[in-house]
Amino acid sequence: MARTAGSHSDITGPRIQDAALRLFARHGYAAVSMRQIAGEVGVQAGALYNYTRDKQSLLFGLMQDHMQELLATWATRPQGEGPVAALEAFTRFHIRFHLERPDEVFIAYMELRNLTPENHAAISALRGRYEDALEAILKRGVAERAFDVADTKIATLAVIAMLNGVNTWYRSGGRLSLDEVETVYWDMVRKAVAA
Repeated sequence: MARTAGSHSDITGPRIQDAALRLFARHGYAAVSMRQIAGEVGVQAGALYNYTRDKQSLLFGLMQDHMQELLATWATRPQGEGPVAALEAFTRFHIRFHLERPDEVFIAYMELRNLTPENHAAISALRGRYEDALEAILKRGVAERAFDVADTKIATLAVIAMLNGVNTWYRSGGRLSLDEVETVYWDMVRKAVAA
């Protein structure tokens, strides 16, 4: 099949992903057609299939890339000494990482329902690895009597839900700086686990 004049796989592929990300975040996965994605990129709809099997593959790829980047980036961050320092590091990392990727975060949480069962299981496994990292910190804190948490799994989900809330309201240039917001959230997380 002939390639559209001026298109290059190393340019067009990422442009398709970027367009899908923006459109899925703005309109929702179900409301976006492959034709719309192609229109955003400036290629014919049929050309998309040189880069992706279908719309489901695009959604899965976006979510998988986001989760893999999240896990890889967290793995490179200093964890601090002891569970309290590790929890603070996790809190600050989560807020900053996610604020830089609002569309990815929106899709990662709101579009899970649109994944096929197989793709849903794969993304859930990646999410589980990230949750496990936080739960390990909480379990260590409980074992060392730094935290008082009745159920570390519930506490893990509650902390992540609290931290995700920053994405819904924080705006640069607002009343508080990002550093100040991180500090306020760290104080709330610390008190929530009775550290």
